[in-house]
Amino acid sequence: MDHPRSGPLPTQKDVSERRRNDMTMTNGEREFDFTLSLVGASELTDDLANRLYESGCDDATIASRAGRLFASFSRRAASLKDAVLSAIADVRKSGTGADVLRVDDCNLVTQADIARKIGKSRQLVYQYMTGARGPGAFPPPVCAIQDDQQLWDWCEVARWLWQNNMVKQDVLQEAREVEAINSVLGLEHNKREWPELIKEVQQSVVLP
Repeated sequence: MDHPRSGPLPTQKDVSERRRNDMTMTNGEREFDFTLSLVGASELTDDLANRLYESGCDDATIASRAGRLFASFSRRAASLKDAVLSAIADVRKSGTGADVLRVDDCNLVTQADIARKIGKSRQLVYQYMTGARGPGAFPPPVCAIQDDQQLWDWCEVARWLWQNNMVKQDVLQEAREVEAINSVLGLEHNKREWPELIKEVQQSVVLP
């Protein structure tokens, strides 16, 4: 359950309205909406909200859900990557102890997720998967292959969609950017949590 913020951070409606009314956008930039999952702080307080606001997160709404804090941004930048990386930097310089665990966007997707992302029906996506529609060679699932709820790699699916002129190139690029950021964030987090285990695994599986 979300808890309302009593500090100065704006609501998502305030953020969106301000962005629409702000005519100072730099050429080549556009607005990106994304959410960061935070770690290192679990309670939404006025002090935390104020310090995040002052550190540059004045374009974010902070909420608490199931014991975790989330920061939902509407940020202008040249790319989604630039927007997310600048937001991570702003969270880290807030002095609250909060850090970013991941971008709240999973690369593992269901058939329904794929349909939602591309604005098509689940039936049509299923036909792409089976080859009944489209050019064929749809990427195979990567997880839960023997279960009813199979999971696909969104980056692989986005590449197939782009190669077959079903989505624009920025859909593929943004999928890769989010996955790259989450991979690095996840590795850094795990290095802090399990340093010896990560070192051992890296020595065994990382190619020279």
